[in-house]
Order: sequence, then C-alpha cells, then structure tokens
Amino acid sequence: MTTTIADAAGASAQAVPRVPIPAKGVDYRNKIVLAPMVRSGELPSRLLALKYGADLVWGPETIDRAMIGATRKINPRNGLVEFTRLPSNGGRTNAAVKESTIYRIDPNREKGKLIYQIGTANPELAVQAAKMVAADVDGIDVNSGCPKPFSTSGGMGAALLRTPDLLCSILEALVKEVGEPFQIGISVKIRILADPQDTEALVTRLVRTGITGLTVHCRTTPMRPRERAIRDQLSMVARICHEAGVACLMNGDVTSRDHGLELMSEFGVDGAMIATSGEANSSCFRSQADGGLAPWRDVVYEYMRFCIDCENRLGNTKYLLNMLIPGKAKEFNQAKVAKSYLDVCRFLKFEDLYSQAAAVDVILGLDDKWTSPLDGEAPSQSDTKPDSKSEAVKNAMTSESARAAGGGAARKKTPSPAVHGGGPVRRTSTPKPKTAEASADQPIAESPAPASETQPQVQPQAV
Repeated sequence: MTTTIADAAGASAQAVPRVPIPAKGVDYRNKIVLAPMVRSGELPSRLLALKYGADLVWGPETIDRAMIGATRKINPRNGLVEFTRLPSNGGRTNAAVKESTIYRIDPNREKGKLIYQIGTANPELAVQAAKMVAADVDGIDVNSGCPKPFSTSGGMGAALLRTPDLLCSILEALVKEVGEPFQIGISVKIRILADPQDTEALVTRLVRTGITGLTVHCRTTPMRPRERAIRDQLSMVARICHEAGVACLMNGDVTSRDHGLELMSEFGVDGAMIATSGEANSSCFRSQADGGLAPWRDVVYEYMRFCIDCENRLGNTKYLLNMLIPGKAKEFNQAKVAKSYLDVCRFLKFEDLYSQAAAVDVILGLDDKWTSPLDGEAPSQSDTKPDSKSEAVKNAMTSESARAAGGGAARKKTPSPAVHGGGPVRRTSTPKPKTAEASADQPIAESPAPASETQPQVQPQAV
C-alpha cells in the first residue's frame, strides 16, 4: 500500500509505503505530541497540552500488573473513565480500604488523541493489561526507553533494548491480540544505542512486527537530560521506518511546535515529541503564528480549571504547579505550602474558581485543611464535622459551578476547544525522585500523597 505525503516543511511530495492505519487508530505523521512523563502526564496536564495545540498526548507509563485486575468506572460527577484498584500495602499490616485511581481518561476531550504507554517485560501480561484499556484509547505504546534501575531491573524500559527477541515478541503479541481485534495501532518508544549499527539492526527488526509507529529518543540509556540529544542517527532511523511504512517520531530537546516542525524537515522524521518544555509552559504546543508562549498565569489558570474538573490528587497538581510557576514568583512558595485547592486558588487570586475549588476539596476530604472557610469564618479545625460546614460551602456544593467541579448531579461535558483540533501509577513502593534527573518514563509511586504535600521544584527528564 502506498500513499503520497508531504513533509512538515511543505516540500515536494513523494510516494512512500505505509502500514495501514487501523480504523480506530491514529496516524502519527505530521504530529507534534506530548511525551509520556512521570507525574506530569496525568489527565489535567494532557488536557492542558491539547488546549494549546498538541496533536496527540501520551499518558505516563503504567506497569502491566498495575492495570490487570483494575476496575473500570465512570465518575458520575464529571463523566471521566477511571480505572481503580486497592493499592498494595507496601509492607503495612493494615489492609487498604480505599481504592486508588490509577488512570483517568476524558472520553470527550481526549477522543482520537490518547496513546496509552505500558511498562512490561512479558507478552502475556502486556496483552492482559492492554485489553483493559484498548476500547478507551487510540493506541498502545510499549516503553523500551526508561533508563532508571527500578524499570530496567525488572527487564522493562531500556532493558528491552538488550533483549530484542523479547521486545519483538511483546510487540507481535500486542499487534495480533490487541491491535487487530480492537482496531488500534501498536507502537514502541526506544533510545538510540551507542553503536549506530546496533540501532540500525534493532529498528530493522522492530518495524517488521506490525507496529504503526516508532518514537526514538535521541539519547543513549546512560545519558541524562542535561546532556544534549544526539541526532546523528535520526535520519537513519527515519529511513528504516519509512522503508517499512512505519511512522517515525523523534524525541529529545524539542522545545516548541515550531522547533519540532523544523527538526521534522531537517531529519525527515514524521513527527516530534515534546517533554520538559511542555512541563514548563504547555503553550509551547502553540505556534508563534498562533500566539506563541502564553504568560505563566494564563497557563496556570487553565491548568487549575482542569485539575478541579478532574478531581486530580492535590499532590500531583502541586507537582506540576512547581514547574509552571516561575521560581522567583511569590506564588511559587505559596503554592508549595497550600494544603487545599481553595488555598491554592486564594494564593493565585483566581477568585472565580473559589466555589469550584471548595467543592472539590469537600470531595477529596481537604476542606478541614483550609486556612479559613470559604465565607470568612474562623479557621477550620482538624476535627470539623461534615454537618458543621459553612453555609457558603453547602451553597457551593449545589451550584452549577460546583457541579462542574464534581459536586451535585452529573453534568453534560462540553469539550474544550483546542488550537489544532482538539494517570497512571507504578504499583510498587518506588520512592519519589530526589534529583532533577527523574525519567520522563518513570512511573508514579503507588502510595497516596504524604501527610505533607510540599514538593521541591523538580525537572524530570525526557524519555
């Protein structure tokens, strides 16, 4: 099968082979996409990237065993698809009584744009986990690029680059048992190898497995994000992919939509993936012609709206706020110490979000942490009973704005407009990243937010 396409720069078209795109899958060509990133790839961040023009979004890596056995639910307050399960006790003797949400999907705003990334080292487990979400996503991507020991020690991530037979068997199983019956594409994300000949041999095998897309992170496994991406193997990888009809995306030091398009033209790849620049300011997905980077307060306001709407865990919300808010701004330290959505919105002076923030705080059990109630009464005490909530909070819970945040009856969702047409956790007791070199492929720690939600400013690396 052949078709005629033009490169991102609009050069003359050329006939190239193409692996057919499944009926319910997506074509990765001519796309600027959000990378799979630890903690930063949860639903609010993905919606923010889509709002500013991302063509596709990758969710953060979810380990196969975490999804197997999960329960799929529809949140009646906001219509989101949620996969939940009881967390492992991590050595604790008391049994967990509250289920954790390990993956959220917005079936309206992410429709046709969401790629689910799986962490696996076993074809059978990969298939079981992928079948859990295949009907709700638009593609399944296998992570074979994470260099961190917690992943590679289990044979996942970048360790799969050293076991190509296993990697190929995983992809072939997913193509046959998930991609074909569910009519979605299977893809893989790799890193380059130190020897270009080894990269060439690996990619040549991968593109024969039936995948529709391959993303190459232009760093070797030992490289850290502070080291500049190596692009001298990129054209070779793109050539092999194109000869097999597989779309090729690049990752590594892509800073904006315009920069990605330039790199696509220079190296002949089909798309570009943005990671850390998207954490710092998600409006990097907007071209300069469409307005370029937006002021940080505008981006943070939109992010807070999405977090409230999704009932996102506050610890995760604050994690990305530490990326989005400049370190020199007074709001940076204020947001770090906030213990509720209402107080975050107070510090940021987003007054029109107060009632929605108060409502979601009640849902998440954070209303006893307010510095003062919504109506200005005396500060709440930790033993505040539900029936002693201020009248303002009760009113907020029944207002239209509060229902949009999750209180009251279910609402009809209206997709947010996007400029260009439009999470998940690791179920082990993995400690939180301690340095600025946390892998973008690193899955999220399983345990719920600690007693103190304060987070340092961290810059996770690209995959």
